Amino acid sequence: MKAIIVEKTNFEPTYHNAKLVDIPKPELTEDGQALLDVHAVSFNHREVWIRKGVYPVIVFDTVLGADGVGRIAQVKGNSPKHKVGERVVVMPSVGWTKDPRGPEEDYYILGGGPAPALCRAAGRSLAGLTAWRAVFTKGQVRKGQNVLITGAGGGVALMALLFCVAAGANVYVNSSDDAKILKAIELGAQGGVNYKADRWDSQLQNLTHDEPFDVVIDGAGGDGFKAFTKLLRMGGIIVSYGMTVKSEVDYTMAAVLRNIEVRGSTMGSRVEFGEMIDFVAKHKIKPVVSQIWPGLDFAEEAFKVIKAGTQFGKLVLSLKNDSIL
Repeated sequence: MKAIIVEKTNFEPTYHNAKLVDIPKPELTEDGQALLDVHAVSFNHREVWIRKGVYPVIVFDTVLGADGVGRIAQVKGNSPKHKVGERVVVMPSVGWTKDPRGPEEDYYILGGGPAPALCRAAGRSLAGLTAWRAVFTKGQVRKGQNVLITGAGGGVALMALLFCVAAGANVYVNSSDDAKILKAIELGAQGGVNYKADRWDSQLQNLTHDEPFDVVIDGAGGDGFKAFTKLLRMGGIIVSYGMTVKSEVDYTMAAVLRNIEVRGSTMGSRVEFGEMIDFVAKHKIKPVVSQIWPGLDFAEEAFKVIKAGTQFGKLVLSLKNDSIL
C-alpha cells in the first residue's frame, strides 16, 4: 500500500523529506483489531514541524500524519465495536483515555461516530480535538463570554471559532489577512482586526466597546502575549495550544498582578474526543476545508500551502471518489 514517510536529510536549514513509498499492508494480530481503508487524510502544522526537525522525539521512516477517515475493511475475531464497511475517523492521540491532566499509558487508536462528507471528517480529528480541549477543558468558555481566537485561518483556530459560537460566546479574531477576518465573521465571529496594524489591540478594544476578554485561545506565541495582558479581564485565561510564530512568550509582572493564567493545551483524551464528536453532531458543525487534492502524489503541494500560511481551513488529500465534499 502507499504511504508518506518522514525521511531524514542533512540539509541546512533542516527540512526532512516527505517520501511516497510502498509499505506492507498491516496485519491484524489480536481479536478486536480493525483494518481501516483510508479514504481521506488532512494536514496539520505538526507535520511541518516534524519536517523542520523541531517536533520532539521524531521517529524517521515512519508514516506521517495524524488525521484520517475511511471505512473498516477487515476485523479480526468477533468485535461488537467494529463492522466491515462502517465509516470511522482516526483518533489522533494515543495513550490518553480520560485523565484531564495528560496522557496515561493505555493505547487506543480508533474513534467512531457520525461523520459528515469524508473530506470534512478527515479534517476534524486533530484540529477538532485540540480546539475542544483548548476551548472547553482549559479555557472553560461559556455562553456570553468574550473570547479572542488568534490566527484565523488555521484548522484549530477555525474549529475553536465554531465551537465558541455554538456555545454562545462572543468571538473575535485576529489575522494578518483581512480577507480571512471577513470569512471568520461569516462563520459567526463578531469582528476581527489585522495584527500587523499599529495598536491592533486598541482596535480590538474599540470593537468590544472596551469590554475585556475572558479567554484568549492562541496558537502563535511570541509578542502577542503583551497585548493579551491588556485585553484580558482580571483573572482572565490564555490558552496556548502551539507557538507557530515564536517559541517564547512574554509573561510579565503586569500579567501576574492581574492574576492572568496561562494554560498549555495539547490535543486531548479519548473522552474529550468523544465529547467533541457528540458536540459536532449536535450542532451540525462542518469543519472548514480550504483545498482538496486527489491523492498522495500531491502531498508536497499541500505542504507548500501550509508553510506559506495562505489556507483558510484544512488541507485534504482525497484517496477515494466517495470522499469528495
